Amino acid sequence: MKGHGPVLIVDDDPAICSAVGELFELTGHAVVTARDGSEALRCLREGLVPCLILLDIEMPVKDGISFRREQLADPELAAIPVIFHSNHPGAAEIATQLQAVAHVSKTVNFDALLPLVAAHCYRRNG
Repeated sequence: MKGHGPVLIVDDDPAICSAVGELFELTGHAVVTARDGSEALRCLREGLVPCLILLDIEMPVKDGISFRREQLADPELAAIPVIFHSNHPGAAEIATQLQAVAHVSKTVNFDALLPLVAAHCYRRNG
């Protein structure tokens, strides 16, 4: 089921947030960014309802695994789909264990990433 909210990009690398965010915006998707899992949870608990979360695994403060476990434990947030976006060696297995919809390498493959976003998010102009 597609959502109308923005894509939430959770990554401590500003260059990744900028590059991926710009691509999503160019393809008609609103974007919100957070620097770590703690900031992302705060945004969600303050009312942000993203259509999808693009989540890095290795971040300071609260990593992607801790974020996802806390998200899944919260009935209000658990249904928001997550794509793990990471080069962590165990990322594909972690994504499966934590019920993510996909894992995409951080060597940004936009051809793989854009269809996943389109499957979960309506575009602003469409």
